[in-house]
Amino acid sequence: MSVRVMTGNDAAATAVKLARTQVIAAYPITPQSPVVESLSTWVESGELPAEFVAVESEHSALSVCIGASTVGARAFTATSANGLAYMTEQVWWAAGARLPIVMCVANRAMAAPWSVLNDQQDSMSVRDAGWVQLYCRDNQEILDTTVQAFHIAEELNVPVMVCYDGFLLSHTMMPVDVPDAGTVDGFLPPRTAPLQIVDTADPRNVGPVTLADPRPDADGVLQPGYMEFRAMHHAALLEALDAVPAADRAWAGITGRSSGGLLSEYLLDDADTVLVAAGSLVTQLTLVADELRAEGVRAGVLGIRCYRPFPVGALRDRLAGRSLAVVFDKALSYGYQGPICEDLKAALYDGADSPAVHGVVCGLGGRDVTPVQLASAVREARADLEAGIRDRAPYWIGLVEGSMR
Repeated sequence: MSVRVMTGNDAAATAVKLARTQVIAAYPITPQSPVVESLSTWVESGELPAEFVAVESEHSALSVCIGASTVGARAFTATSANGLAYMTEQVWWAAGARLPIVMCVANRAMAAPWSVLNDQQDSMSVRDAGWVQLYCRDNQEILDTTVQAFHIAEELNVPVMVCYDGFLLSHTMMPVDVPDAGTVDGFLPPRTAPLQIVDTADPRNVGPVTLADPRPDADGVLQPGYMEFRAMHHAALLEALDAVPAADRAWAGITGRSSGGLLSEYLLDDADTVLVAAGSLVTQLTLVADELRAEGVRAGVLGIRCYRPFPVGALRDRLAGRSLAVVFDKALSYGYQGPICEDLKAALYDGADSPAVHGVVCGLGGRDVTPVQLASAVREARADLEAGIRDRAPYWIGLVEGSMR
C-alpha cells in the first residue's frame, strides 16, 4: 500500500489501471472527464497496455464497450448526467446482453436547465435498467469499489455502475491507500471466457430478435423466450445481494478495508432515529448524528452502498424496532417523492416493527447542504412523528419558495 492524495476521479482511474482493463472508451463530459484523461495518458505512455478508443458520443462509448466485452475483453467507460442519458439505449443493451462492463458515473444534475453541479438524478434515472449500482462515500471507497465492481460484474455477468458525487468527490483531494498491482491481481484474476459465444467456426447472432414464448432450437432443445431472459437477468441481479458483500469481505481480507458491503453504519446499534442516504451525504450525516446525540437523541446513520439490487432484507433487519427513518434524497421521482425514500417505504410497508419513514429532498442542482440544515430536517421529522404523523410529503431543504414564478 502507498498513501497518495488524489481526487475522486484519480481514484477511479487508478482502480481501472490496477484492474488491468483492456479496452477504455471515452467521451468527455464534466465532471467525469479527468477519469478518462488520466487513463489516456497511461495508455499513451505504455504504463497501461490497453486500447483507448476516443469516440464522438457517449452512445458510441458504451457501444465500444459492448463490442469489447462481448468478445471477452475487460471494458470500462465513464460518464455523467446528459451523457448517461444519451447512452441510455446502450445502458439497457449492455445489461440485457449480460455484459460485465464497469462504468463510473460522476453524479451530476440533469438538464434542462443546465447545471454542471451535483445531484444523483442521472444514475437514479436508469436504476431499473438492470445494472448493479454502487454508491461511494469518499475517494477511498471510489478506488476500492471500482476494483470490486470488476470482480462482481465478471462473477455474475452483469454490468456494474460505480456512482460518486460530482465535484464533492470527483474533484476533491483526499488521502487514498493505493494497493500494489500484485494485491489487486490476487483479488481480480484475468477475465474468463465470456458468456456470449463468438466463434468464426460456430457463427451465431448476439442479442437477436427474441419471440415472446420459448421455442425449440434446431436441435429440439427448448430455448428461452423474452420473458425467461428477463427472469434470468433478474435472478442474476439478485445474486449481487450476496456477491457485493462477499467481494467487500474478500477485499477487506487483503487490504484491511471494508466499505460495509450492502450498507454502511454509524452509531446504529442503539439508534432510535436513523438517517438514511447514499453517497457523500452519508459522511455529512455522521456529523448530524453526533450533534443530535449531544442533544440526547439516539441518532444513527445507515448508508445505502448497494442501491440496485435494493437490499430489502438487510434494510428490514437493520431498521427493525426503530421509531423513525429520515431518508435524504439528492434526486426526485417527479410527481411522487425521492427514489430512495419510496423504495424504503415499499421495503418496510408490511413490517410490524418497522419505523415511520419521512423523506427529505436536498442538494438538487448542487444546492449547498449543511449539517445544520440536515439536523433541522431531522428535528422537523421527529416533531411530526411526535404529533402522530407517520407519513407526509417530502420536506425540501433550502427551497426558496418566494423565487418560484
